Amino acid sequence: MQEEIENRSVNLAVTTTRLSVHTILSGIKAYLNHRAKVKNQKLAKEAEGPHGRMTVKELIGKDQGVSSIPLDDSRIRDFEHVARKYGVDFAVTKDKSQTPPKYTIFFKAKDADALTAIVEDYTQKQLRHKERPSLLKQLTKLKAIVAAIPNKVRNKEQEHSL
Repeated sequence: MQEEIENRSVNLAVTTTRLSVHTILSGIKAYLNHRAKVKNQKLAKEAEGPHGRMTVKELIGKDQGVSSIPLDDSRIRDFEHVARKYGVDFAVTKDKSQTPPKYTIFFKAKDADALTAIVEDYTQKQLRHKERPSLLKQLTKLKAIVAAIPNKVRNKEQEHSL
Protein backbone atom coordinates (compact mmCIF):
# COMPACT_ATOMS: atom_id res chain seq x y z
CA MET A 1 0.00 0.00 0.00
CA GLN A 2 2.80 2.36 0.93
CA GLU A 3 4.60 1.74 -2.37
CA GLU A 4 1.45 2.58 -4.33
CA ILE A 5 1.13 5.87 -2.54
CA GLU A 6 4.78 6.66 -3.13
CA ASN A 7 4.51 5.77 -6.82
CA ARG A 8 1.41 7.87 -7.35
CA SER A 9 2.51 10.94 -5.49
CA VAL A 10 5.57 13.03 -5.97
CA ASN A 11 7.00 15.10 -3.20
CA LEU A 12 8.95 18.10 -4.33
CA ALA A 13 11.13 19.52 -1.65
CA VAL A 14 12.58 22.89 -2.43
CA THR A 15 15.01 24.31 0.08
CA THR A 16 15.23 27.74 -1.43
CA THR A 17 13.43 30.73 -0.09
CA ARG A 18 12.41 31.94 -3.50
CA LEU A 19 11.12 29.67 -6.27
CA SER A 20 12.78 30.28 -9.55
CA VAL A 21 11.95 28.96 -12.98
CA HIS A 22 15.05 26.76 -12.82
CA THR A 23 13.94 24.97 -9.63
CA ILE A 24 10.41 24.43 -10.98
CA LEU A 25 11.79 22.98 -14.25
CA SER A 26 14.18 20.66 -12.39
CA GLY A 27 11.28 19.45 -10.23
CA ILE A 28 9.16 18.74 -13.31
CA LYS A 29 12.08 16.89 -14.93
CA ALA A 30 12.52 14.72 -11.83
CA TYR A 31 8.80 13.93 -11.88
CA LEU A 32 8.83 12.97 -15.57
CA ASN A 33 11.91 10.78 -15.07
CA HIS A 34 10.17 9.03 -12.19
CA ARG A 35 7.02 8.40 -14.25
CA ALA A 36 9.06 7.03 -17.17
CA LYS A 37 10.92 4.67 -14.84
CA VAL A 38 7.66 3.35 -13.34
CA LYS A 39 6.17 2.90 -16.81
CA ASN A 40 9.21 0.94 -18.01
CA GLN A 41 9.00 -1.35 -14.98
CA LYS A 42 5.32 -2.06 -15.69
CA LEU A 43 6.06 -2.80 -19.36
CA ALA A 44 8.88 -5.18 -18.41
CA LYS A 45 6.56 -7.11 -16.07
CA GLU A 46 3.85 -7.39 -18.73
CA ALA A 47 6.35 -8.62 -21.33
CA GLU A 48 7.33 -11.57 -19.14
CA GLY A 49 3.77 -12.86 -19.11
CA PRO A 50 2.13 -15.06 -16.50
CA HIS A 51 4.07 -17.55 -14.39
CA GLY A 52 3.08 -20.68 -12.49
CA ARG A 53 -0.26 -22.31 -13.24
CA MET A 54 -1.92 -21.23 -16.48
CA THR A 55 -4.12 -22.57 -19.22
CA VAL A 56 -2.74 -24.87 -21.89
CA LYS A 57 -3.38 -22.19 -24.50
CA GLU A 58 -1.26 -19.65 -22.59
CA LEU A 59 1.50 -22.21 -22.10
CA ILE A 60 1.61 -23.07 -25.78
CA GLY A 61 1.59 -19.35 -26.58
CA LYS A 62 5.00 -18.96 -24.94
CA ASP A 63 6.55 -20.70 -28.01
CA GLN A 64 9.01 -22.81 -26.06
CA GLY A 65 7.66 -26.28 -26.72
CA VAL A 66 5.39 -28.23 -24.41
CA SER A 67 5.85 -31.63 -22.78
CA SER A 68 3.41 -33.55 -20.62
CA ILE A 69 3.28 -36.18 -17.90
CA PRO A 70 0.27 -38.12 -16.61
CA LEU A 71 -0.66 -37.85 -12.96
CA ASP A 72 -3.36 -40.12 -11.61
CA ASP A 73 -3.40 -38.84 -8.05
CA SER A 74 -6.04 -36.51 -6.70
CA ARG A 75 -3.53 -34.58 -4.60
CA ILE A 76 -2.94 -32.05 -7.33
CA ARG A 77 -2.62 -29.17 -4.83
CA ASP A 78 0.56 -30.67 -3.41
CA PHE A 79 2.00 -30.86 -6.93
CA GLU A 80 1.08 -27.21 -7.57
CA HIS A 81 2.75 -26.12 -4.33
CA VAL A 82 6.00 -27.90 -5.22
CA ALA A 83 5.91 -26.61 -8.82
CA ARG A 84 5.56 -23.02 -7.62
CA LYS A 85 8.51 -23.61 -5.30
CA TYR A 86 10.69 -24.42 -8.33
CA GLY A 87 9.22 -21.63 -10.50
CA VAL A 88 7.94 -23.85 -13.31
CA ASP A 89 5.20 -22.78 -15.71
CA PHE A 90 2.62 -25.54 -16.03
CA ALA A 91 -0.97 -26.30 -16.99
CA VAL A 92 -3.23 -29.00 -15.59
CA THR A 93 -6.01 -30.79 -17.48
CA LYS A 94 -8.45 -33.25 -15.95
CA ASP A 95 -9.82 -36.26 -17.84
CA LYS A 96 -13.25 -36.86 -16.29
CA SER A 97 -14.07 -39.84 -18.50
CA GLN A 98 -12.03 -42.14 -16.27
CA THR A 99 -12.82 -43.09 -12.70
CA PRO A 100 -10.95 -41.83 -10.70
CA PRO A 101 -10.17 -38.81 -12.89
CA LYS A 102 -6.74 -38.67 -14.47
CA TYR A 103 -4.72 -35.46 -14.57
CA THR A 104 -2.22 -34.45 -17.25
CA ILE A 105 0.44 -31.89 -16.42
CA PHE A 106 1.77 -29.82 -19.33
CA PHE A 107 5.00 -27.88 -18.84
CA LYS A 108 7.58 -26.05 -20.92
CA ALA A 109 10.13 -28.34 -22.53
CA LYS A 110 13.05 -26.32 -21.16
CA ASP A 111 11.84 -27.03 -17.59
CA ALA A 112 12.44 -30.79 -17.86
CA ASP A 113 15.33 -30.77 -15.36
CA ALA A 114 13.29 -28.80 -12.85
CA LEU A 115 10.39 -31.20 -13.38
CA THR A 116 12.48 -34.20 -12.32
CA ALA A 117 13.30 -32.35 -9.07
CA ILE A 118 9.60 -31.52 -8.64
CA VAL A 119 8.56 -35.16 -9.11
CA GLU A 120 11.16 -36.32 -6.57
CA ASP A 121 10.03 -33.71 -4.05
CA TYR A 122 6.38 -34.57 -4.70
CA THR A 123 6.91 -38.31 -4.22
CA GLN A 124 8.79 -37.67 -0.96
CA LYS A 125 5.85 -35.61 0.24
CA GLN A 126 3.42 -38.41 -0.71
CA LEU A 127 5.50 -41.01 1.16
CA ARG A 128 5.63 -38.84 4.27
CA HIS A 129 1.86 -38.38 4.05
CA LYS A 130 1.27 -42.14 3.90
CA GLU A 131 3.62 -42.83 6.82
CA ARG A 132 1.86 -40.45 9.17
CA PRO A 133 -1.23 -41.87 10.86
CA SER A 134 -4.49 -40.06 10.38
CA LEU A 135 -5.30 -37.41 12.94
CA LEU A 136 -8.86 -38.70 13.26
CA LYS A 137 -7.60 -42.20 14.01
CA GLN A 138 -5.29 -40.82 16.68
CA LEU A 139 -8.17 -38.90 18.22
CA THR A 140 -10.42 -41.98 18.35
CA LYS A 141 -7.65 -43.94 20.09
CA LEU A 142 -7.21 -41.17 22.64
CA LYS A 143 -10.98 -41.01 23.22
CA ALA A 144 -11.00 -44.74 23.95
CA ILE A 145 -8.11 -44.36 26.41
CA VAL A 146 -9.79 -41.47 28.19
CA ALA A 147 -13.09 -43.38 28.38
CA ALA A 148 -11.30 -46.34 30.02
CA ILE A 149 -9.90 -44.20 32.85
CA PRO A 150 -12.20 -44.41 35.89
CA ASN A 151 -13.61 -41.11 37.06
CA LYS A 152 -13.02 -39.98 40.61
CA VAL A 153 -16.19 -39.40 42.53
CA ARG A 154 -16.02 -36.26 44.56
CA ASN A 155 -18.61 -35.37 47.13
CA LYS A 156 -18.87 -31.69 47.58
CA GLU A 157 -20.72 -30.55 50.62
CA GLN A 158 -20.97 -27.01 51.75
CA GLU A 159 -21.61 -26.12 55.29
CA HIS A 160 -23.33 -22.91 56.04
CA SER A 161 -22.63 -21.42 59.37
CA LEU A 162 -24.75 -18.75 60.92
